[in-house]
Order: sequence, then structure tokens, then C-alpha cells
Amino acid sequence: MEELIFRHMQTVRELTLKCLDDTPEEITGVVPDGYRNNIHWNFGHILFIQERLALEVAGEEMELPEEYRTYFAAGTKPADWNGNPPTLIEIREALDAQTERLHKLRAGRLDDPLPEPFTNRMGLTFRMAGETLLFSFYHEALHLETIRQMRKLIRAAE
Repeated sequence: MEELIFRHMQTVRELTLKCLDDTPEEITGVVPDGYRNNIHWNFGHILFIQERLALEVAGEEMELPEEYRTYFAAGTKPADWNGNPPTLIEIREALDAQTERLHKLRAGRLDDPLPEPFTNRMGLTFRMAGETLLFSFYHEALHLETIRQMRKLIRAAE
């Protein structure tokens, strides 16, 4: 079952990378009406949150630079950015490498209890490392759909 979970993580990530590759960079900084964030933020947020849910919540060090938290953590938005966030190229490279890295770090440890129960912003409480990793796939899919909706809105406004 564990290998199935990691294969699913890779499948979801391949969809995200395809979406990133198919998104014209010139629209990634646009914040459509009704949104707080742009496409660039959403890709960085996917990366940061999966890292956080797979490692930090399990009591381990995240391997992303701290600037990712500043730019892409929950509650952040491009309007508040000071300086230059990681580029889409940097985010893409990190997204591509993350699945294999997390597979190696979490293999055989999905049943490990979290140091303390973790309750997310939706009010869901997780107690096992595998639960937070599995939830990260759902989270990634939500943001992937948000990106697709944003692309449609931006194209319609052109």
C-alpha cells in the first residue's frame, strides 16, 4: 500500500508540473478579481505546504529555504511580498525534486505518530505522518484547480 501512496503522490505532482509547463509565465503574476493570490503564489504554496505537511508537522526539518515560508505559507499574498520570491523556474525544479526526496525521507514511516496532533485550517486533526502526507495530495489538487480557474479568468479578460 505504501508504494501505491507514493505512486499517487508522483501522479498528482506530474499533473501539477504539466499545468505549470502549460501556463504562460506572463500571466502568472496576475491576481484575478475575487482572488487574493496569483498563479505564481499557488505553485509556490503547493510546494511549501507539501513540505510542511510531510516533514515539519512530523517534527522534522524542512529542506526548503526559509524564504518559501515568507512568500508561500498560508495567509501570505503577493501584495505583501517584499523583495523577489523564488522564480517559477526555481519552484518547478523544487516541485520536481520534492516527490523523490519525500519518498526517501518518509518511506517506512507513514505509520509514525506525529509528535502532537495537528489540526489544519479546515479543522481536520491528524495524528499520523501518513495522514498529513495524504492530505497534501488533496491540498495540491485544490490549488491545481484554482490555477486552472485563474487561467480561464485571465484569458477571458484579455
